[in-house]
Amino acid sequence: MRLARFNEGRIGVIEGNEIADITGPAGCDPVAWPPVGMVSLIGRHGDDPDAIAEMVRSAPRLPLAEVRLDCPIDWPNKVVAFPANYDAHIAEQRRTKVGLISTFDAAGQGFFLKSNSSLSGPEDPIILPPIEGREIHHECEMAIIIGRGGRGITRAEAYDHIFGYACLVDVVVRGREERVMRKSYDSFCPLGPTIVTADEIADPNDLDLRLTVNGDVRQEANTHDLKVDIPGMVEMASAVMTLFPGDVIATGTPAGVGPIQPGDRLVSSVSGLGELALEVLAGDLGAHPVWNKPEN
Repeated sequence: MRLARFNEGRIGVIEGNEIADITGPAGCDPVAWPPVGMVSLIGRHGDDPDAIAEMVRSAPRLPLAEVRLDCPIDWPNKVVAFPANYDAHIAEQRRTKVGLISTFDAAGQGFFLKSNSSLSGPEDPIILPPIEGREIHHECEMAIIIGRGGRGITRAEAYDHIFGYACLVDVVVRGREERVMRKSYDSFCPLGPTIVTADEIADPNDLDLRLTVNGDVRQEANTHDLKVDIPGMVEMASAVMTLFPGDVIATGTPAGVGPIQPGDRLVSSVSGLGELALEVLAGDLGAHPVWNKPEN
């Protein structure tokens, strides 16, 4: 199944050129605050996809072309992100002296948290803050969506805790400031266009990633090149903290990161998961004296 949020908080399942609106049977109030409809659905039915399929059978349908897709999860408990998780990206960081200047990779360094308010949807632009003298880079990634929560999840159990997958772009201000600050601007974590349930993906360890900017290929890789693989990331994160339904794990970026500018069009895709086609705009919020120093 391909689950989506649409039209400001409704919940649906996409089938072909239609979206089945399961907002009512899912028990979701689209105007409720906080907007936890999708998190609640995953929490209640993440282990029972047949229950969601039953909702779909009798749901009203709308033409997909007539709805606006929102970020599929707007209010997860946390967004967990793994840095330096592809050898080629580690090598380019050392060559360019951008970001991590360390011998550690994700296996030795661990993960970090990215603000969940940085999440945005497949039809939202990336909005760049007015920071003079700093490059802002794209990072093409895949997202793991947790279905059944838990603590101390082993590698052998990891896939039983995964609800699905999605495309994700990790946007970052390059520099030496704390990573969470550089990566947590609003719109700096596009996610979607849908959540593809795990049963739809035959082998999540063999998926192609690709990102273009204005039609030029910047990043290409395959998830089999991950240094910490998918069960390893679930195991590591849950060793430290309880994972909850709807939590997002960003798997790290391959080589080819580079700057984006207002006016750019960015397209990020993962095979089997769809693509995020995103406009890049200039914003007027986000300047602060903390940025008033050279990048390096």
